[in-house]
Amino acid sequence: MKTILGVILGIVVLGGIYYWTTYNSLISTNEAVDGQWAQVETQYQRRFDLIPNLVESVKGVMAQEQAIFNGIAEARTRYSGAVSVDDKAAAATELEGALARLLVIMENYPQLQSAGNVQTLMAQLEGTENRISTERKRYNDLVRDFNVKIKQIPAKWIASSLGYTERNYFDAVEGSDSAPDVNFDN
Repeated sequence: MKTILGVILGIVVLGGIYYWTTYNSLISTNEAVDGQWAQVETQYQRRFDLIPNLVESVKGVMAQEQAIFNGIAEARTRYSGAVSVDDKAAAATELEGALARLLVIMENYPQLQSAGNVQTLMAQLEGTENRISTERKRYNDLVRDFNVKIKQIPAKWIASSLGYTERNYFDAVEGSDSAPDVNFDN
């Protein structure tokens, strides 16, 4: 009788320890995903801080490209108003498209390339874009780890009882893999 009671008590203790460690692991992994998204947003903020300076520098040389400048401003505004990670990611991707059109225009205008402040700002923006790419990859890696963790049995049962659900990856929007066309013939 004592042996059976000891075995049952041992199973309960081991189950409790497993639950406790799984719970703590889920919280740590979830917080890591949130923290990494904050890093992505930090780089977006850096980008958004650089853009007005770049736009103003380019505007001084090229006033006729107002549509692109308006598109950049609208994308920044949409990002500021976005509340979910998915909405922010969509707005950031929209901004990337507008920036890509601006870069194509800058390549077509040698007087822009020779403006020192534009070159400096472009180098900073390029560095920021690289940082954003790195932080997005890290975010997606952590999301993958979290999603795998909450899908594995028996942790899956604990995760669902605690309300943890799959997190969304940062995905590029369709068509972002091709360069934008810029046509000045209109």
